[in-house]
Amino acid sequence: MLYLVHMIVDIPDSLPAEEAARIKAEEKAYSQDLQRSGKWPHIWRVVGQYANYSVFDVESNEELHNLLSALPLFPYMQISVTPLATHPSAI
Repeated sequence: MLYLVHMIVDIPDSLPAEEAARIKAEEKAYSQDLQRSGKWPHIWRVVGQYANYSVFDVESNEELHNLLSALPLFPYMQISVTPLATHPSAI
């Protein structure tokens, strides 16, 4: 199942810089592992924002929820999910 996921990150200024850097490094490693596995085949940055649009290819809503909630930056994210289906005009 394909999902379009919009993630907006808002790390509070009160989070110590070292802690933010550690979380970002963990996030990068985790996201790249998911990309290599094929579960996160596309990620695009939103210009001028700490945000992205991504496509996930997973088996179920539950799997997507588990992957997203395991993101190290998850506590600092607003996430919206749109399930995708093949368009009848697609070639």
